[in-house]
Amino acid sequence: MSRFERVWGRLHRAYESGRDAVRQARADPTGRADVTGRRASPGSIDASAEAGVASPRSPGPVAPPSAVVVGAEPPAALHNSTSSRDDADVPHALRIAAAWSWRLIVIGVVFWALLKIVATVSIVIIPLAIAMLLSALLAPAVGWLLRARFPRSLATAVVLVGGLAAVVGTLTLVVNEFIKGVPELSKKSSEGVRQIQDWLKTGPLHLSDSQLDRYIEEAQSWINNNTERFTSGAVSTAATLAEVLTGIVLVLFATFFFLRDGSRIWRFLVRLLPVAARWKVDDAGRASWETLGAYVRATVLVAFIDAVGIGTFLVIFDIPFAFPLAALVFLGAFIPIVGAALSGGVAVLVALVDSGPVTALIILGVVIGVQQVEGHVLQPLIMGRAVAIHPLAVIIGIAAGVVLAGITGALVSVPLIAVLNTAVRRLAARTVPDTPPDAVVVASQAP
Repeated sequence: MSRFERVWGRLHRAYESGRDAVRQARADPTGRADVTGRRASPGSIDASAEAGVASPRSPGPVAPPSAVVVGAEPPAALHNSTSSRDDADVPHALRIAAAWSWRLIVIGVVFWALLKIVATVSIVIIPLAIAMLLSALLAPAVGWLLRARFPRSLATAVVLVGGLAAVVGTLTLVVNEFIKGVPELSKKSSEGVRQIQDWLKTGPLHLSDSQLDRYIEEAQSWINNNTERFTSGAVSTAATLAEVLTGIVLVLFATFFFLRDGSRIWRFLVRLLPVAARWKVDDAGRASWETLGAYVRATVLVAFIDAVGIGTFLVIFDIPFAFPLAALVFLGAFIPIVGAALSGGVAVLVALVDSGPVTALIILGVVIGVQQVEGHVLQPLIMGRAVAIHPLAVIIGIAAGVVLAGITGALVSVPLIAVLNTAVRRLAARTVPDTPPDAVVVASQAP
């Protein structure tokens, strides 16, 4: 509808309204003035104004309630329906809270459904997540071999086999050291237990022999009562051996193809998106991959420094299982804050059994000192701002990972938080890359 037609419609409605008002004035039996020019009675002035007809004494025509003024839209009803009247009676704050509530409920239901799906296919998702971590760790080595003009498949195979050999060799050394140290530890354990008992008697606790005997009996009874539970757990663990082997094979295959065809896989995924969203998604994905690689490499370096620091003091104080305990500290450092503390606690317990409480306290001080150096010097210096995560987010992520997927969940939760943090920040940014990467160019040319 053109502007002229809208103006013409308004004029027509005003004309019809005025004609209806004149007809009502003529039909009024009280003697109001009509449009023939006859004088209206003095009392008819107000009536003429109410009827919408101009009188000599009235200031001008007054539109009746049903009249439509030229150039004005008809007044909208205050309440269009019963529901709108009900909404108007509800306080504004309560309406806002209700709107947020149902949206949060929908988000919670979707999140719960995603968790159910992840739990159902966890046997596939967990190996893929571990393969992503290994790929981020080994990708620089593959790139170095590619720059040395190795074929991509050969470079990937060499790096993967070399990494697997390093892991197997380390595990072999740990097992051999453990087997060699068991007889020595068993000999010293009785002496260490006696030292602990003497310390409990003469130390600040001042426990009596009867109290010690009662505590020892309670510990033995607890072990006897829970033997069946431990045995059933071992049996169930043996029953899942096939799943573990399947996961290991899947990790190896996925790592190989992530290292060899990672760029092509990413281009394929970007090509599935709308063209307008490809630039931002590609930028967020590449930044997230860089964050994951930086996190994994920094964690490996920090774990190595922790293991060397604690292992050196274990060797100095002649604590058995020094190398296996150092390897345990190295693995535990992959779980920030919690892992290194737990692995260091194992070293303190071994020192307590082997050398007594004084040496154990010294090892405890070493573990705490290494933790402080790691938290305040190594992580800020090595990881930097690119993967900086608040400690509260780390603790919550580890707790959620343990509840959902056990030790593997604790291992994967923190890098997942780091990746999501980078991805959300890049996607929420208002700017896009000035020059589209190769993956986006290829994707934009796809049909």
